[in-house]
Amino acid sequence: MLIETEATPNPATLKFLPGRVVMGMGTRDFATPEEADVSPLAATIFGLGDVTGVFFGGDFISVTIAPGAAWSNVKPEVLSILLDHFSANMPLFAGGGADGIDVPPEEEVHFADDPEDAEIVAQIRDLIDTRVRPAVANDGGDIVYRGFDKGTVFLRMQGACSGCPSSTATLKNGIEQLLKHYVPEVTEVRAV
Repeated sequence: MLIETEATPNPATLKFLPGRVVMGMGTRDFATPEEADVSPLAATIFGLGDVTGVFFGGDFISVTIAPGAAWSNVKPEVLSILLDHFSANMPLFAGGGADGIDVPPEEEVHFADDPEDAEIVAQIRDLIDTRVRPAVANDGGDIVYRGFDKGTVFLRMQGACSGCPSSTATLKNGIEQLLKHYVPEVTEVRAV
């Protein structure tokens, strides 16, 4: 089994491609070792010590390391863990499965959408799902819609996008401009 790696715009994050489906549906972001307790794979990766984030995408896993840690030390260990996990066909989550979980419910930040904005929200969601998320997934992350209120779109950045030095530029110069162009009611985009 060959596991490929790709650099991401975030120098602290590498994207690992095992050549198979990772999450059948949805994504899952682990920002702490405690959150990773539900996934033996994520918990093992966090157990390396220098890891500060693990993200499961459709066909990839992004791993973020701490400031001062070196990929030359961590990358072989992550590759070994992933190789063992996928070669043995082990489940991602304790209890067998939890596909499609974007955010643990207790951590979800969501702004209630006004029913009068339903058409605007549908346009925003469609643009995010068809134009933004595929591009961001190529960089090892994900962006999830969290709400629309008085012209402001709220998005949650995950994986390589969370904490990336260029994430603010991507949010403001890329996503915000795209949404403003196609949905004139959008005045601003904010990360939550």
